[in-house]
Amino acid sequence: MDTNRKYIALVTGSTGGLGTAICQRLAKDGFHVVANYQNKEKADKWHARMKGDGYDFEMHHGDVSDYDSVGKMIEQIEKSIGPIDVLVNNAGITRDGQFRKMTKENWDDVLKTNLYSVFNCTRHVINQMVEREYGRIINISSVNGQRGQFGQANYSAAKAGMHGFTKTLAMEVAKKGITVNTISPGYIATDMVMAVPEEIRNKIVAEIPVGRLGGTEEIAHLVSFLASQETSFITGANYAINGGQHVY
Repeated sequence: MDTNRKYIALVTGSTGGLGTAICQRLAKDGFHVVANYQNKEKADKWHARMKGDGYDFEMHHGDVSDYDSVGKMIEQIEKSIGPIDVLVNNAGITRDGQFRKMTKENWDDVLKTNLYSVFNCTRHVINQMVEREYGRIINISSVNGQRGQFGQANYSAAKAGMHGFTKTLAMEVAKKGITVNTISPGYIATDMVMAVPEEIRNKIVAEIPVGRLGGTEEIAHLVSFLASQETSFITGANYAINGGQHVY
């Protein structure tokens, strides 16, 4: 590794609440952050807001559910900025509904965005990491990939699939200086969760032993920890960060 340059971190799904916190924390901790986006209008507004807060992230478009789109994005990043040292697979969507009513479209959309994206992005960076004998891959899963959740057969399946992927790839590249880990957040105070009616949100909080929602900055802190050089002995692990809501 060239220690004279900043390590480059690519964060997918960067413009969401959790992605924003991850980008900001990595930047604070000295990484050169590359923010992936799909919706240009949303990304432009986000980028302007980040600049107003003192962050000028590199922005790169790519549909993480599309293998070729990701390939073009990675190629552009490598040519214009440099090799990717840290990949944070954070992009995700929900299309909730009871399985007996779930459409194939809603199943496919969630699996492609939440799980296929992990393959698409990782596949396009792994060989370069192997050649340089260094890399950090961090997959953002969910407590509902561990315990299941009513109405989320598609989401839970995708998030659970991340665990098998993480464990296997971690073993395959362990001797190449590359770590692969998963983080499984519980209920976090993102805009999406805060938009839930208060009475429902209160019921969710009542099930969390610490008595509150998690903060996006708490997840981001863990991401930055796993992205650091000092965590080279941690690989194939899943970090549950859910306030004690699901222990095992």
